[in-house]
Amino acid sequence: MKKYSKIIVLILVLVFAGLPAFSQQITKFGVVDTAKVYNAYFRNSAPVRNYEKKKAEFQAEINSQVEAIKKLQQKKLDYQNSGNEAAAMKTEAEITKKTDYLSEYTNAKNVELESMQKTLQNSDDFYKKLYNTLAKIAESGSYSMILSLQDSNSILWYSSSVDITNQVITELGL
Repeated sequence: MKKYSKIIVLILVLVFAGLPAFSQQITKFGVVDTAKVYNAYFRNSAPVRNYEKKKAEFQAEINSQVEAIKKLQQKKLDYQNSGNEAAAMKTEAEITKKTDYLSEYTNAKNVELESMQKTLQNSDDFYKKLYNTLAKIAESGSYSMILSLQDSNSILWYSSSVDITNQVITELGL
């Protein structure tokens, strides 16, 4: 009987000694707001700065052309008021020519900007960097899984303590 009680005590000691090891194997989840990371990444990226620079250049040219058309319209009005119809008609032809050019320029530049924007939105570089950063954070932080908040229909509740969005943004250097 003493032999069995020693074995039982030994088994209980081993079971209770092993419990802390089992309790430390809790699955750790993290969540990331990928839309927030996406916005931070592209707000600070060189391609976006290039897009914004081109957009500003195009707008400056449009503003310049609009100003030139306004001056021509004033010039035409002055000619009409002074009774110089020939000069007014010549100026009207110039206005039409500049207005047509402005319309074509605006359409062409809008197509160019839209193309640049689509390229930015479909950038594989961003997703590669994001995946590598998430993997690094998950491994260093002992996360078993990282979920995206954009698939919110599957995340019913989460604690802000598992939100690693800012850490991802920091790791990406944004």
